[in-house]
Amino acid sequence: MAPPDIGERVPVQVLSGTDLLDGDLVVPPRAAGLVVFAHGSGSSRFSHRNRAVAAVLQDGGFATLLLDLLTPAEEAIDVQTREFRFDIDRLGRRVVAAIDWAATDERVAGLPIATFGASTGAAAAIIGAAERPAQVKAVIARGGRPDLAGDALAMAHAPTLLIVGGDDDAVIVINEHAMRAMQAPAHLEIVPGATHLFEEPGTLERAAWLALDWCRRHLGERP
Repeated sequence: MAPPDIGERVPVQVLSGTDLLDGDLVVPPRAAGLVVFAHGSGSSRFSHRNRAVAAVLQDGGFATLLLDLLTPAEEAIDVQTREFRFDIDRLGRRVVAAIDWAATDERVAGLPIATFGASTGAAAAIIGAAERPAQVKAVIARGGRPDLAGDALAMAHAPTLLIVGGDDDAVIVINEHAMRAMQAPAHLEIVPGATHLFEEPGTLERAAWLALDWCRRHLGERP
């Protein structure tokens, strides 16, 4: 069987203030939208979990941008001190920069955008939606910490899907509380048998298909 026609992975750089952030862009033919990934808790664009989710979205007709939200210098410090992975303001600003970059890149300009965040990246994804409501039409969080978005929880209006593992009790409670502070239409989807990292067989695939369905509902489908 021939592999799906999902487009070539292209390295890109996004300018945020004076910092250049490395990313990987994939644009399938006739893309219906763009999903901007916000990694969290010490992860990067090389996260195999987010790449697995991105592959499902690409095959479903959505462009993806997987971006390092920390510079190499910051990453080297964070490995030792963990000081940047919870700097939500910094991560949020960089998601906004990625959204602005997409508006100027001819490969994806004009496409409706979803932000996808894992762990602390969920808060950054919500901040991106709050800051750029005209561009961001949906938000998805997997095992996320939406509570860390602060005031942006009430400011974001894009339909939001919160995907949490059924065995991740503490994060279920966190997401339930966050939903009460949100003004956006929000849905909590609990994946049975999954823990925080969705390492159990079939659970990450389930999360990816839920994300794809959410994007099709709120961004549209490929012509």
